[in-house]
Amino acid sequence: MTTLFSLAGKVAIVTGSSRGIGKAIAERMAEHGAKVVISSRKPEPCAEVAAAINAKYGAGSAISVPANISSKDDLKHLVDETTRQLGKVDIVVCNAASNPYYGPMAGIEDDQFRKILENNVIANHWLINFAAPQMIERKDGAIVIVSSIGGLRGSPVIGAYNISKAADFQLARNLAVEYGPHNIRVNCIAPGLIKTDFAKALWENPETLKRATSTTPLRRIGEPDEIAGAAVFLASPAGSFLTGHGLVVDGGATI
Repeated sequence: MTTLFSLAGKVAIVTGSSRGIGKAIAERMAEHGAKVVISSRKPEPCAEVAAAINAKYGAGSAISVPANISSKDDLKHLVDETTRQLGKVDIVVCNAASNPYYGPMAGIEDDQFRKILENNVIANHWLINFAAPQMIERKDGAIVIVSSIGGLRGSPVIGAYNISKAADFQLARNLAVEYGPHNIRVNCIAPGLIKTDFAKALWENPETLKRATSTTPLRRIGEPDEIAGAAVFLASPAGSFLTGHGLVVDGGATI
């Protein structure tokens, strides 16, 4: 392993990491030397992923700290427990998100809209704020927010979700300005359509999938592991001069 992409000695919290993109990010960060914290709502899947990572990369490579991103107390406990068990937090990956509504904006209920904004934007703000003070103290840290290309364009069916993801871009830019003087970098990854359970409504129907890929240069959707490399890059020395950026990983869909 080259030092350019090494995460040796680093501790990384990855939310929504019991499956999909978050799981892939945690696995690849562990492969590159980080100790990773597996976190999602349900304890059992978190424990299973952590156990698999420990079996593959050695005991102590992963711990499980379940947390519901809609709970500010849970997110504080996530940071506190990580610090208690592993001594610090170097990397935060805000991957967990919600999208309880699929349809035009005119039909969304207020509570659904609030949940999307709270879980996809405000929860990221909470988690980052809990982890940032120790990063400021050490003058070192990397924060990665998993946004979406949805934040760059409109949609007839996931409009509220896209609004929240556009806000994540600005959250990263603003925090990059605030934390930059402390050598803390804040960036976004903007995945295109990825084959996850979360995005199933957008790819499981063959006709929908055909439409989605017909104008994409690579003519396919992505796999979770294809987002993991971007996260490793942004968190490692390879990305040390990158902050406030939105890295689009979409097979060319947005061009």
